[in-house]
Amino acid sequence: MDKNTQIYFENLKSKDKNIQYEAYTNIMEATNEQVNWAYEVWDQLKGDLTHPDHHQRSRAAQFLANLSKSDPSQRMLEDFPAVWEVTKDPKFVTARHSLQAIWKVGLAGPKLREVVVDHLVERFRNCENEKNYTLIRSDIIQGLRHLYDVVKDEEIEQKALELVDTVEDSKYRKKYLGKWRKK
Repeated sequence: MDKNTQIYFENLKSKDKNIQYEAYTNIMEATNEQVNWAYEVWDQLKGDLTHPDHHQRSRAAQFLANLSKSDPSQRMLEDFPAVWEVTKDPKFVTARHSLQAIWKVGLAGPKLREVVVDHLVERFRNCENEKNYTLIRSDIIQGLRHLYDVVKDEEIEQKALELVDTVEDSKYRKKYLGKWRKK
């Protein structure tokens, strides 16, 4: 890991929120591409998924989602349940940020793509009893769209449209469909 990246990870612990945010954005930008240092931080991030600070839980889930493309050992296959759990965090903003990033795990290959899509589909079907379930559904449809845009798997599109068809409220059905139809 280069010195700047090490500093960014150290700066996540700063008391200054601006320094933390700058570190977060730099790490997210770096992990948009494959990196060779994923395993240097993997175990710490996995541990942070249950950290008392919701910011650390959220960042850990987002970083691990991004780092899954830099995971040749496919650790994410075993660690996915822990990352997924953060999408149901009691702190809604933490859950939502994690859910919005989880689709990136699907970029790590066909097995993880299937795991991600199956979890998103199941969550969409069964989240009506959750607080803010319409936002959760919106994030799921958007995540499926992002994944489709990168991998061009027609099965993802089909599943997303089938989910939208199950929505009884025409206002939300139209909203979710709008996310998908913008090509």
